[in-house]
This record gives sequence, C-alpha cells and structure tokens, in this order.
Amino acid sequence: MSRRVVRQSKFRHVFGQAAKADQSYEDIRVSKVTWDSSFCAVNPKFLAIIVEAGGGGAFIVLPLAKTGRVDKNYPLVTGHTAPVLDIDWCPHNDNVIASASDDTTVMVWQIPDYTPMRNITEPIITLEGHSKRVGILCWHPTARNVLLSAGGDNVIIIWNVGTGEVLLSLDDMHPDVIHSVCWNSNGSLLATTCKDKTLRIIDPRKGQVVAERFAAHEGMRPMRAVFTRQGHIFTTGFTRMSQRELGLWDPNNFEEPVALQEMDTSNGVLLPFYDPDSSIVYLCGKGDSSIRYFEITDEPPFVHYLNTFSSKEPQRGMGFMPKRGLEVNKCEIARFYKLHERKCEPIIMTVPRKSDLFQDDLYPDTPGPEPALEADEWLAGQDAEPVLISLRDGYIPPKHRELRVTKRNILDVRPPSGPRRSQSASDAPLSQHTLETLLEEIKALREQVQAQEQRITALENMLCELVDGTD
Repeated sequence: MSRRVVRQSKFRHVFGQAAKADQSYEDIRVSKVTWDSSFCAVNPKFLAIIVEAGGGGAFIVLPLAKTGRVDKNYPLVTGHTAPVLDIDWCPHNDNVIASASDDTTVMVWQIPDYTPMRNITEPIITLEGHSKRVGILCWHPTARNVLLSAGGDNVIIIWNVGTGEVLLSLDDMHPDVIHSVCWNSNGSLLATTCKDKTLRIIDPRKGQVVAERFAAHEGMRPMRAVFTRQGHIFTTGFTRMSQRELGLWDPNNFEEPVALQEMDTSNGVLLPFYDPDSSIVYLCGKGDSSIRYFEITDEPPFVHYLNTFSSKEPQRGMGFMPKRGLEVNKCEIARFYKLHERKCEPIIMTVPRKSDLFQDDLYPDTPGPEPALEADEWLAGQDAEPVLISLRDGYIPPKHRELRVTKRNILDVRPPSGPRRSQSASDAPLSQHTLETLLEEIKALREQVQAQEQRITALENMLCELVDGTD
C-alpha cells in the first residue's frame, strides 16, 4: 500500500491575518485612476498611497504609527499637474520617494520625519525626458541614486537622481506599451513585459536584449514578470481563453517553461510580490479579494501552491513591506497594505512557531539600506550584490537623511553635523529652497505654539471660574 508523502517545507503552514480595526488607516480617498500599478508603497518608516486630488495628482505619506482615521486636511504631496500613476520608495533612503505621472514627469521627494503643516509641493528634483505618461518606476537594488522609469512612449530611462542626468535611454527595444519592468538582484539585468506579448531580458548598459520569449502567455491582457533568487523569471498572464496563468522560465532556455499553471478566470491583472529570502511569491489581483501564495523550489513542479488569504472586500491596490520592516519576534514573514475604497488595511503573513526566540531559518541576512555601488561605478560596468544586514536584534530605521542634488554624482546620506559647508553656485537654488522651507516651518510652528498658549490661558480662566463658583 503506497503512502502519499507530504512535501516538507517550513512555509507550508504560513497563514494570513488582517490587522485589527484600530491598526488600519481610515478615510483615505484612494485614487480611482485606471492603471495597473499597486497605488501603494511602504517602507519601515512610512506608508504612501496615491489619492484622489482635484486639479492634478497627489499622494499621501503617513508615518506607519499614524493608524486610525486620517484627518481630511492632512497634508498631501502635490506637485504633478495630472494623476500620479506609480510611486516607489528609495531602497537606500527611507525618506526619499519617487512619483511618476500622466503629466510625463518623474518627481523625487524628500519626506521629513515630522508631520508637515501644509502640502509638500516642491520636489527635490523633477526628471523630464519622457514624451508621454510615465507609468512605471523602479529604483536600482544596489547602486546609490539610480532610478528607472518607463513611459507610454515605449522608452525606458535610467536616471542618476543625484545629478538629474539621464544615464541610459532604451528607446528602440519595445514596439508597444511596456507593462512591467523588474531588476534582478544585483541590478545587472532587466526583465520587461510588453503589449507585443514578448518577455525580454535586457542588459541596459550594453543596450541589448540578451534573451526573449514571444507569447510566454498567449492571452492579450497584460503580463507581469519578476526575477527569482535562482535567476529564473516568474510571470503572470492570461491564456488564449482569458484564464489567468502563472509561469516559471529559465532565461538560458526560453523554449519551454520550467512550470506553467492555469489558475482561474478573472479580468484582474495578477501583481506578483516576490520575497527572495523565503522564495515565496504572493499574487494579488486588482479587484480580487484574496492573496494566493506559492513557494518556488528546485523540485518539480517547481511552483508549489501554499495557501490563499481570503477576505470579503476587493483590493484596489497593494503595498509590500521590505523584510527589514517586519516584526521578527512574531515570526512575521510578509506584510501587505491592502487598499480599499476609503481605507488601507495591513495583512500579516506569519509562520506558526511556538518559540519566541529569533528564528534563523526564517530570517537569513536581508538587503539593508546601504548601497553597494555608486551610480558611476555601476554605469562603468561594475556589479555588486546587495549589502546584507541581520535582523536578529530587529531593525531600527536610521534618522532623517537629506538627499542633495549636485553636479557631483553622490547622494549625501550622512546627517548634517557642524557648520554648513559653503554652497557653490550650482547649489544656490537648493539652499534658497531649503532656507524658505525652514522659515515657513518655523513660522507655522510659532503660530501653532501661540494657538496652544491661547487655549491653555482660556482653560486656566475656566478653571479659575469653576473654583470661584464652588467657593
């Protein structure tokens, strides 16, 4: 009598759980723009969500701890003249975020650690190079200050944010709209999907397509692709009969898929969120009310279904917390920020363990906030794996780091100490902007203090009247 052997995996029993109601972010008018991006970006300090805004595009940035109802007058980040389509936090500076818009520009913003008194309207730098809407943003995983943008003009531009210069422009590789772009772990290659149904592996510095596969998924609806830890490509797409499908591909042999699985019939594009530390991929469909997750291994069938987190409400978008932002003492291996129509709800993925001790097998060293390369080193041909950190003692985000835009190719992440350096002529506009911002903040804080003092005086008078009345 043969006995069925259950596959051994420490992630077989991973389960998802929505956070309690008081841990959600309420009263947020999530954007209604029809665009297949996640509309949400999160890091260990902040949560950013693209919101509805009259007369242009905006997104809101909340400190992670600011749960509960969000005041309707809470300051927004407003600078785009058309809807914001994508946002992405810099992996090497938790206070810097990039936004892409229908107005053809990319803007990079410095978010202060304190809550600003009014809308943030001045980006550190505006990157202008696309001729149509910009819908995709992706920071380089290991090189400081390198940002990729892809637009409706079918062009991919790689920028040096510290100088505002275009490092590379890939403008003749995609004949149609680009649906997704993803870096590999050391940022030497790109995986792109396009409306022409072709999956491409691109070496951006050589300006070459090193491998491609036509009709990785045969359906016409958008396809998504991400690199896995083993260097394979994980894709989501549609069959000819409009069934959703996932695939795993070896770029060295694109003829046959490593794995190809049909899933269900639905219109929503599946957004894949891949965790290289656990090799788990989470699939979140826009309009779905579930998150399905799979483990990718070297054993057939290579993509193993683990479980599904289901809820009642459909998701409008999804944010995915980097590993360094998780609570390791609770065996949390992933955290999502699910967008509803008017709120954002954290969803926590946990491996059940009895021990409270640090679980080495769940938390290998993970990419930290320090870059491995400078932008010019990467452009010159150097590659480096991410600089890893241990999560054994938890992760404490560094203090506010200021991004400076200068003619030199650096992103200054050291906190300012001692007297300020003398500004060169090229720095003058930035120093003027910084000075005006500081003066505005000081004025606003003084007004706030004055109002508080008036309130305290009024309360003291009321107290005196009550005491006199009782006498």
